[in-house]
Amino acid sequence: MKPVEFTDSNFETEVLQSDIPVLIDFWAVWCGPCKIIAPIVEELSNELEGKVKIGKLDVDSNQQTSIKYGVRGIPTLLIFKDGKVADTIIGAVPKTHIMDRLKKVI
Repeated sequence: MKPVEFTDSNFETEVLQSDIPVLIDFWAVWCGPCKIIAPIVEELSNELEGKVKIGKLDVDSNQQTSIKYGVRGIPTLLIFKDGKVADTIIGAVPKTHIMDRLKKVI
């Protein structure tokens, strides 16, 4: 399953109203470290299908959401649970690091 594409317009429905935890990869086309983390995000979306909703949000096209959640550097991963930020991971980190943080909300 491919990661969901989150936008300013679908954010409330897809993320804030989700009945399962959500991992959002804030990224941009020009961001080198974002390219490193992208395949990890894709793997996690397959492995955790049904347990965690995983998707990406392009910061250039969706500045409203990025600003609202204080995303200043990318890649930034935000984990939402029950409509609130439960955890923040900044930078290109190993898959095990992301998985450990996700296990706390599943």
